[in-house]
Amino acid sequence: MTSRMSSRPLRGLTALLAALCVCSWNFVSFPAVRTTIGNEVRPEGRAVSSGNFAGKSFYAGTKAQEKAVSDTSRSTDAVSLALAAAGCAVAMRAASEASEGAAKEAVETETKSKSFMDKHGVVVYIGLWYVFNIGYNIYNKKALISYPFPWACALWQMAFGWLIFVPLWILRVRKVPKLSVSQAVTLAPAALGHLATHVGAVVAFFAGAVSFGHIVKASEPVVSSFLNFAFLGEVMPWQVYASLVPIIGGVGLASASEMSFNWLCFGAAMGSNLGSASRAVYSKKVMKGDIGENMDSVNTFSVLTIMATFMLIPIALAIEGPTAMLKGFKLAYSAGGLHFMRQMILSGVFYYMYNEVAFQALGKLDPVSHAVCNTMKRVVIIITAIFVFRNPVTGMGILGSSVAIGGTLLYSLAKNKYATK
Repeated sequence: MTSRMSSRPLRGLTALLAALCVCSWNFVSFPAVRTTIGNEVRPEGRAVSSGNFAGKSFYAGTKAQEKAVSDTSRSTDAVSLALAAAGCAVAMRAASEASEGAAKEAVETETKSKSFMDKHGVVVYIGLWYVFNIGYNIYNKKALISYPFPWACALWQMAFGWLIFVPLWILRVRKVPKLSVSQAVTLAPAALGHLATHVGAVVAFFAGAVSFGHIVKASEPVVSSFLNFAFLGEVMPWQVYASLVPIIGGVGLASASEMSFNWLCFGAAMGSNLGSASRAVYSKKVMKGDIGENMDSVNTFSVLTIMATFMLIPIALAIEGPTAMLKGFKLAYSAGGLHFMRQMILSGVFYYMYNEVAFQALGKLDPVSHAVCNTMKRVVIIITAIFVFRNPVTGMGILGSSVAIGGTLLYSLAKNKYATK
């Protein structure tokens, strides 16, 4: 009886992850039922995906040619790199202060034997985490402007990671993970959550402003708290739940005042939150045991990426169509050439690398330092995106964003202080 009761949350969460994948498929692809699988070419020669509300992006009227070759685009690249460097500086300062106490203790014990990474590894990892994350958000959006096929872009970015971690396994730089069939089945629901997290974010950034997408994604603690209660029966102190109020209020205020608001962006970002929270809850319940040999955090991410890639291939092809994807890619390349290819390649590189470095960085931080660095990362990304893409922002939008992001920090601090007692 006990084992049956304990297995119910797992079955329920697995069903939720599967339903999430099906719902995201239907929600985004529903208009494709009334359209032909093909490719629409606008007068200015820009390819538009046939399906998933094609052409209804905030940037639907932007010409691919102008974005690909204009001087403004080149200057924006320079500005984005400068802002990424500024974000790196902020991250390094935060990481230095967060790890100052631990560093002092370490210096007292083994001052002479410490290498540079031993002394400054946290600062380096946090700095790279910021730079790669900012770079991904910028080049992902630029790639989506030039090539408006979000499911194809998400598939490209996932598959691109293979070019990084597979050679590391072949060359024995990193230990090769070994899984049995049963262990792979255990990981499958987590891979579904991984898929929903990434695709939801890419669709959200395609449909609306990057800054607004991140504001909505700041509400993930609300979704996580609900799933922890529903599937694990986890009840946290009232102070933790109280910290969710400013998150909900801030996201609501920012949404109401967002000048480029659309439901696809909001819904996809919330779907990304649901996927991320579901993956975390499932991992907490199931993945504490034996999930394979050499399955550290980085290899686990790589294996989930492989599984999610295979899951995403048929979904992406069904939604956007292989013919439309190929024609759209050819049009984008003819308009942007190597500039377009750089956007696609950098979006894939930055996507994998920011996740890789995040695992290295967060494993070295205590919960409070993690909360501070993660909050600062989101602030820097939102400010950078607003500056680079010139998104119009109202005063109420700024207020709502500030309240929501501040609420995420309060939630993390409250959870660390009260829920761990």
